[in-house]
Amino acid sequence: MQQTRLDEPAEYARRREELRQAEVELMHHREKVASLRRQLPMGAAVPDYEFLEGPRALADGDVPVTTVRLSELFTSPERALVVQHVMYGKRQTSPCPMCTLWVDGLNGVVRHIGQNADFVVAAAADPATLRAHARDRGWDDVRLVSCGASAFQYDLGAEDEEGNQDSTVSVFILGADGSPRHWYSTHPRMSADLDQRGIDLLCPLWHLLDLTPQGRGDWYASLDYGEHLLAR
Repeated sequence: MQQTRLDEPAEYARRREELRQAEVELMHHREKVASLRRQLPMGAAVPDYEFLEGPRALADGDVPVTTVRLSELFTSPERALVVQHVMYGKRQTSPCPMCTLWVDGLNGVVRHIGQNADFVVAAAADPATLRAHARDRGWDDVRLVSCGASAFQYDLGAEDEEGNQDSTVSVFILGADGSPRHWYSTHPRMSADLDQRGIDLLCPLWHLLDLTPQGRGDWYASLDYGEHLLAR
């Protein structure tokens, strides 16, 4: 199966076809993994955690701050709720650059996510501090909630006993009685030999870099790349 109409060298064409077959195999395996995820039984019942939330529009300031429960973050009983836990707050005194990168991208597609599921960004930072970072990044479309006063981060493995934060993605559903249930959580660290890879599938940046001859290498996100890099 040709990918272009270019007159490629024979060795390139052979190796590219070998790669295509591997990509097809990978896609089939990813579909199998996704099916296993969808077939998970209903997870643990969780408390109806309380969050703090400022005005929905960042331009409206940071007050009033209202309390919203986990069950109230669902827009309907049939929808799943996806939570991006951001490493910011308590022992994490500055925003995590990698978490920031993820939300930079998710902010751009949240209106599409919203056609199928609910999505919020949660952090231990207080509402004003979280919203200040959101304004700096232009996160105008994601819903932001602060959870530093509850056990939410700790219970979901996004925080340890000392208040150190860990990036996490969690999915919740509502049970038949309307109470929230845990469905799925994942962290960057998947195993002893797979660190910082557990949330790869949610970030197109890695997939684009993997298409290049240089690959992703040991590159790590930054909150500020500097004007000289942006001008290249």
